[in-house]
Amino acid sequence: MEWGFGIVAGGLTLAYRRLSKKVKEQKDENKAMKDGLKAILHDRLYQSCNYYIARGWIDTVGLTNIGYLYNSYHALGGNGTGTELYNRAKALPIKNSYTEE
Repeated sequence: MEWGFGIVAGGLTLAYRRLSKKVKEQKDENKAMKDGLKAILHDRLYQSCNYYIARGWIDTVGLTNIGYLYNSYHALGGNGTGTELYNRAKALPIKNSYTEE
């Protein structure tokens, strides 16, 4: 009877180790995906904000777009660089190219 308990305990230990390894692998993969997405969002936010800042004005579509980028970037833990650029772009004069020249 004792050997039966040992077999069951050994089986449970093995199953726990396999499950723990799988959970760690998934956690590592999720972190890598989160970091990659944050990097892509940072790049797009950086490029978009610098474009509008260099132009000297922003249209409502661009403002909406950088807002979506910034909110997602910030939710993923983005740093102050993105916030600074976003705030500078938001402060630009709004001009819709199809109605104003």
